[in-house]
Amino acid sequence: MPDHFRLACSEDSAKRTQIVTALIEGNSVRATARMTGCSKNTIQKLTLELGAACSDYLSRTLVNLKSERVQIDELWPFVAAKKKNVTPAVAARGFAGDAWTFVAIDADSKLVLSWMVGERETKTAKTFLDDVAGRLDNRIQLTTDGHKMYFLPVAQAFSGKNVDYAQIVKVYGPDPEGEKRYRPAVASPAKRTPCWATRTQAY
Repeated sequence: MPDHFRLACSEDSAKRTQIVTALIEGNSVRATARMTGCSKNTIQKLTLELGAACSDYLSRTLVNLKSERVQIDELWPFVAAKKKNVTPAVAARGFAGDAWTFVAIDADSKLVLSWMVGERETKTAKTFLDDVAGRLDNRIQLTTDGHKMYFLPVAQAFSGKNVDYAQIVKVYGPDPEGEKRYRPAVASPAKRTPCWATRTQAY
C-alpha cells in the first residue's frame, strides 16, 4: 500500500471514524483493513491511540460518582498462550500468559466506573479497589464473586466509608448428560454471602 495512502488513513478524521465504527461493530482488524483500505498496522496503531484517549477521559471525568450498586468481576483473556501453556520460547518473545481484566460496573446504569489489567491476585485487587473507591461520592452496595483476594482489599479501600459488601458465588454441578468438551458446567442457584456493612463492620 502506498505510503501516502497510509498517512491519509491515519490523519483523515472520516477514515478514522470508519475504522473505529467497524471495530466497534465486531469486525476483526483484517476485515476492517479490507473494508477501509487501510493497512493492519495503521488500524492497530489507531486502536492504541484510541485506548489511551479513552483511558485518559475515564480518569479525568469519572469522579465523584453517585452510584448506589456496584458489581465487580474479572475477564480472563491471555496473551500468546494461557499461563500453564507458556513455554520458554514463547516467554522469550515478550509478555505471555494470563492477563485478567478487572471491571467495576454500575448495576443500574451499566457505566464502567473503572477497569484494570493484571494478575488475579490480592495486590492487583487492592490497587483496583482503591481506584474504584476514589471515584465514588456516596455509600454503595458492592458485590464481587467469592474469590478470597477481595476480602481484605475491600475493607482497606473503603475504610472510613459506608459500604455494604457481599459476595455472590455460583455453584456448579455435573451435567446430567455427562461431561462434554466446550460445554459449560450446569449452574445451580447462586449463594449470596453478606460480608461487611455500615462502615465495614463484619456480620
